[in-house]
Amino acid sequence: MLHWLAALWLALLPLSGWSANEVALPVLTERVTDLTDTLSAEDKAGLTASLAALEKDKGAQIAIVLLPTTQPETIEQFGIRLAEAWKIGRKGVDDGVIVIVAKNDRRMRIEVGYGLEGAIPDAIAKRIVAEQMAPRFREGDFAGGLRATVATLDKVIRGEPLPVPVVQTAPSGADPGDSLTFLLIVFFMAGVIRSMFGLLGSLAVSGVAGWLAWTLFASLGLAGGAALLAFVLSFIRLGRSGWSSGGGGGFPGGFGGGSSGGGGFSGGGGGFGGGGASGNW
Repeated sequence: MLHWLAALWLALLPLSGWSANEVALPVLTERVTDLTDTLSAEDKAGLTASLAALEKDKGAQIAIVLLPTTQPETIEQFGIRLAEAWKIGRKGVDDGVIVIVAKNDRRMRIEVGYGLEGAIPDAIAKRIVAEQMAPRFREGDFAGGLRATVATLDKVIRGEPLPVPVVQTAPSGADPGDSLTFLLIVFFMAGVIRSMFGLLGSLAVSGVAGWLAWTLFASLGLAGGAALLAFVLSFIRLGRSGWSSGGGGGFPGGFGGGSSGGGGFSGGGGGFGGGGASGNW
């Protein structure tokens, strides 16, 4: 009797969604996540460029992940868990796709967001898996299979009447760190140019500072402030001998590093409902 109960418990585990050894979900930081070191840097760059272009033009997001295994989960269970965490696609539009390759399991899946289930029904996703991915994967050409898959998905998605993506414009409020750095540069250059060209130099650097502030930060307040500050600070002297080129070397440590900046990628809040198709090779 105990054996039967144990067998029943094990059989029901996949249905409960619980597993003591679930594969940890990869952290989403880029459009192509390769945990198997299968793709070269050039392969990743090419795929990333194609996916970024699609998002820019249509707003839809595609993410690719290669991992060793999804076991003990099926690739379908893993796929929906990943989709719920990554939220690829735009919120309310749900135009996201995740291409999953479990290399050691020899399994792959295309997970399709709600908003693209009309453009990429299960039958189309199945054909892409069977005709674009499987033959190339069998030959070890994972990059080629993914390129063909992305090209097909790109063509299908571009034919879908999706909402126009929002164009990111320069923010009205400048980043405090960037503004401070800019003003420090203005402070330094204003004195140097004043010492070289006199009043005419002060007026020139004031105008240039205002124009640069407006161009870089799209902030009228910062532009006016930078122009005024450049003019005023150009009359300031440090010590009796003005700006010195020797000694302390200017600002201690210089302008170092800054933030690590771009390169990040995240989902837009898209929803998934299990649409798509799986296969093997």
